Amino acid sequence: MPDLSTKYRQSFFEAVVPAGFPSPAADYEEDKLDLNRYLIKNPAATFFVRVAGYSMMGAGIYSGDLLVVDRSLEPRDKSVVIAIIDGELTVKRIRIRKNKITLEPENENYSVRQITEDTDFQVWGVVTNVIHAL
Repeated sequence: MPDLSTKYRQSFFEAVVPAGFPSPAADYEEDKLDLNRYLIKNPAATFFVRVAGYSMMGAGIYSGDLLVVDRSLEPRDKSVVIAIIDGELTVKRIRIRKNKITLEPENENYSVRQITEDTDFQVWGVVTNVIHAL
């Protein structure tokens, strides 16, 4: 659960940063940035989880990354979700087609998991953001 009682604001430069040559007009600080406003839409339903493993590398999610997860969101087809399958947590892309649900990795070295009536399965939340160091 995020600690929203603390307001920690970092400097935010309103100018767009070009990926080519630096802009000489971008040397001014405009405002303070509260990351809670950008990363957390539903504070009471949001939690963070650290990733271990490599099954979601194709989605830009790497081992050690921090995921922002919103429990209030309904998973849609192609959402990245935190789910429990037979008692184990996992992060995967959910595919919902007709009456079929599958959990799909974003790494060809891992297999797709078909959810059946016999599967102990629950979605804990939808991943809304990924935080990782460069």
